[in-house]
Parts: sequence; C-alpha cells; structure tokens
Amino acid sequence: MSEKISAHESVREMYARLKEDGMTNVWDRWAAQELVRCKSFCAKGLSCQFCSNGPCRIIPGRLERGTCGMDGDGMAIRYMLLRNAMGLSTYTYHAREVAKTLIATGEGRTPYTITDPVKLKSFAAKAGLDTNKPVEELAVALGRFILDEINRDPRTPLRLIEALSTPGRVAAWKRLGILPGGPANEQIDAVSHCLTNVDGDYVSLSKTALRLALSCIYGSLVPLEYGQDILFGAPKPHTMNFDLGTPDPEYVNVVVNGHEPFVGMALIKYCRRPEVQAEARKAGAKGIRVIGSIETGQEILQRTELDEVFVGMMGNWISIEPLIATGAVDLFAMDMNCSPPSLEEYVPKYPTTFVSVSPLVNVPGVEKHVDYLPDKAEAQAVQLTQMALENFKRRRGKETHVPKVVQPAIVGFSIESILDALGGTLVPLLDAIKSGKIKGVVGLVSCTSLGNGAQDVSTIIIAKELIKRDILVLSMGCGNAAVQLGGLCTAEARGLAGPGLRSVCEALGVPPVLSFGTCTDTGRLSVLVSAVANALGVDVPDLPVAVTAPQYMEQKATIDAIFALAFGTFTHVSPTPPIVGGARLMKLLSEDLEGITGGKLLLENDMIKAADAIELHIQKKRRALGLS
Repeated sequence: MSEKISAHESVREMYARLKEDGMTNVWDRWAAQELVRCKSFCAKGLSCQFCSNGPCRIIPGRLERGTCGMDGDGMAIRYMLLRNAMGLSTYTYHAREVAKTLIATGEGRTPYTITDPVKLKSFAAKAGLDTNKPVEELAVALGRFILDEINRDPRTPLRLIEALSTPGRVAAWKRLGILPGGPANEQIDAVSHCLTNVDGDYVSLSKTALRLALSCIYGSLVPLEYGQDILFGAPKPHTMNFDLGTPDPEYVNVVVNGHEPFVGMALIKYCRRPEVQAEARKAGAKGIRVIGSIETGQEILQRTELDEVFVGMMGNWISIEPLIATGAVDLFAMDMNCSPPSLEEYVPKYPTTFVSVSPLVNVPGVEKHVDYLPDKAEAQAVQLTQMALENFKRRRGKETHVPKVVQPAIVGFSIESILDALGGTLVPLLDAIKSGKIKGVVGLVSCTSLGNGAQDVSTIIIAKELIKRDILVLSMGCGNAAVQLGGLCTAEARGLAGPGLRSVCEALGVPPVLSFGTCTDTGRLSVLVSAVANALGVDVPDLPVAVTAPQYMEQKATIDAIFALAFGTFTHVSPTPPIVGGARLMKLLSEDLEGITGGKLLLENDMIKAADAIELHIQKKRRALGLS
C-alpha cells in the first residue's frame, strides 16, 4: 500500500499513525471517491449543470449538444475558463494584500520595513513612477499603482506587459486581440462569457482564457512577487531544513500555512525577541519556533535564513494531516489557500490550536479568527504567540509521534540570485546552452495530487529524468516541496545529472534543480525567460524551454498552464484535465496553437514518456537555432 501513499518515508509513517488513530485522511477519501468517480462524462469535460434544463451531458455520436445547444468543445473549455477565474481571484486577492501592505509599510503602520529599496526603485521605474521620491513615499505610490492596475479597464492594456515581456509576445497578443486590462475587470468579462446562452464558441472561450491568464501574470503575479521582494528581500541561496521531523515536541511549535507570508514574517520577527523566548522557557518549553507549511512556508524560506526561530518547512498540502497527527503542533495559523476542511475532525483529536488568519479561510469546527490586517500585524503576532504558549501548557507531557526525518535543501533562487551566481550576466547560462552542456530549461510549476499516483512520486520521477538528460529544472509551487524533500535541491543531487549539467552545476556551486519559489513565481519565471529571449534576439517560442505540471491539482494551476500556452511554451500537464472530450478543442490546444502563440499542450501521465517528449521538443528548438 505504501507505493500508493507518498514518495516520502515520513508521510508513509504518519499515514500508518492516522490509520491507528482511526482518522479520516486524504488517501482513504481519494480511494472512496475513486469508486464513484464519473469517468465517462465529468472527467472528459462533457457535462454541465449550470441551468435548470440540466444536468446535461454529451455522448459523442449520440448526444452532441446540451439542451441549450452547447457542444462538447464549448462545455469543456467553459468549465476550464471558470476554474481559471477562481485561480485569478485568489492570486489577485494575494496581490491586493501585498499592495495594501506596501502602502501601510510606507506610511509606517506595520512591523515590516522596505528591505530592498533598490528593487523598489527598479520596479517603480518599470511602472512609470517617479523614482526620485523618498523610499517610503515610493512604496506607497507603488502599492497604489498595483491596486490601480488590478482595476484597469479591459480596453487599456496593463502597463507592465511591454516592460517585462518580449516584442514578439506583445505583437502576437495584439494580433490575437488578447492584450488584457486589469484582472478584476477581465474576470468580470470572462465569467460573463460563461453565462448560459452567451458564448458557445470554443475558440472564443479559449481566447478569453488566454487573455485572462495574461492579465493574471502581469496584473497580479508579477506585482505581488516583486512587492514581497521589496518588503522582505529578494530570495538568495541558502540551506533550509524540510520534512515532518522539523517540529520538536520540547518547543512551542507555531506552523504558518497557506500562501501569504505576512503573518509568518510578523511571527518570526516577534518570536526572535529574547523576552518571548524567555516566556516560552517559563512555560516549560526550550523555546518557541516557527515552521512553514506549503506555499506560505515557501514564500518565507526563500527569503529567510535558517536560525533558532525559523527552523524550516514540513512539506506540501497533502502532508498537513500527517503533520497535525504528530501531536507536536501548538498553533496552526491558516492564511489564504490550502487548509483542508477535514481539519474539523482533527480539532478534537489532537492538541493543536487552529486559527484562521484570513477572512477567506473557514474550517468547520474552527471558530478562532485573527484575520490579517497590515497595521495590526504586530499585535496579531503577539496574540497568536500567546495562543501557542497556552496550547503548549495544555499539551506538555502528552504523547507525540514525530518522524525522525529532516532533509536539507538549497533554496532561494530568483532572477537576481541566478544572475549573481552567473557573475551578474546571463552570458554564462547562454554559453552553457549554446555549447550543449545545458540542453534546455524546464519550469516545473506544479501542485501535488493523488490523481496520477502517490504524493510527489510523478514530480520526482520527471525531475530526475530531466536533469539526467542535461536539462536544468526550476521548481515552483507545491511541486517545489516534492523535489526539496526528495533530495534534488542539494549539492549531492549533481550526481544524478547528466555530465554537461553536472559540470555547470559544479562550476557554479548550485544543484541541478533550482528552488525558484511558489506557484506565484510563474510571473517571475516569465520575466527571466523573456530576458533570455531578448538577450538572444529571439522570441519565447524559439527557445529550448518547456513547462511541466506533473501533479497539478487546482484552479491556480490551470490558469498558470493556460498562461504558459499563451506565452508560447511547450506545456506538459498531468493528471489528464477534464477537457479531452472536446476533440476540436484538443486539436486547437495540442496542435493548432503552436502556429498561433507558439504554445503546445501535452497531456501525458507516464513521466518517462513526458520527459521524452520534452527532450524532443528542446532538441527541435536547438536545431532551429543552429545549436548542436
């Protein structure tokens, strides 16, 4: 059974513990749902229950249209477009919180500082702002710029697109009529397309999805990541600890979970005070520690050194239930995204205080809310710390079960740190690609899922296959935790790389899989790829690059994939998404689109075959550029 659970020994150990405790868990729930899962219609995207004439379904050759007249191609892409609108909403919510935090910090109302004023001025210049203002005033102006861009009219393209992409991409998007305005208004338009009897054309709906994805990247993701760099510092390489062995039962353990770093950063700063550590010792603990969970952890650890307070990260979202079952977590603070509703049954079972720190997050059975507000962040950190201390007093002496597994990984790669490693210029990377030491670069932008196997297994397989073939991997999202826990972000992992990639990694002192951040770093990656294309004097579709999402799960991932297609990249996705019932739609995305945006969709659940296809694509692009 272990091969159906997880790639990680610690998670397999805790699954056995969950079974002993008689607890609901993601694996057993998935297996139960698999027995009743609709594979004939729902899994192919050939069903609809939007109006009272339904639910309707398409049976090719027998029932070709729903009651309203919508065909299978339209049904499949319309549902995908709505998924993407949900992904856009949560990304934009995050961007809005960054903007408000920038404004409040510039006005001196938060515990944060402007950590990277150089990046502030650089980004403000790209936004067309007056960079001669004092740093604090400029931070306020940039925050207001981000809010203005979020609400920009659809007929007025976002200002960052031309500054951060390539001339070829801008020309292609203009030609298609998909240069977008602000995410908030683009979402209104996109969702309006999905109303019954409004837009039944799969081509039109596909173009709307491409447009929405562009708005997401340049209106939400790039601003939010650059804004967080300005507040907390751009990522720099350092070593961090991972896995379920990070909590120590003799300490007060505070876990920050979700996708936003604000509360976690405030907690780390507060818990570093000597008097707070003294209060923890007075309560009978050795001290108080903060641990990252899923993307909140990734956001923090990319910018924060390992020390006695911030001690690492547990893993991705499938590891949450096993983490709580250790019995060593005193406070589980949940911000926006990825707090499973099943925690309702964990509240009475394990000695953990659960608290939502976002108005979005509401778990049944969890009544405590300390919703993040920038100007209240310090006071909220104090309140949350007191909750954790009180929980430790109740928990002290009770049985715990913490796996003895801690995995180090090198993290903190960003555009700036990659350039630093290369000596301040892209030339060494370009030379390595030209010489063939590095055949190409793949962005691994993934979640984690049980839809195509055990937790993180497919992600680790494809990452190993790619580096073995001298293909550099930049990992993001929950898939980043897969390769971090899987040992692929270490110096030792160079031994798994092909001879060319290995020699480059040894010369630069980096692992063959570069930990590039979270799913929101899709925007940052697009800026790096655009810079490479501009340096070579070509466009993005000409480059030997690709994207893989080997275990995507939810709505943020689907809009990232659609962006990759608009951006002009070969895009591998698994598990198979619910669009395959639309034959013309699949032809558009997997064949015709290559001649339109340069992007191409590959659906492949066999990771070896996926790696074969990616390598073939990269070799094709190398030959077209005249490279061996």
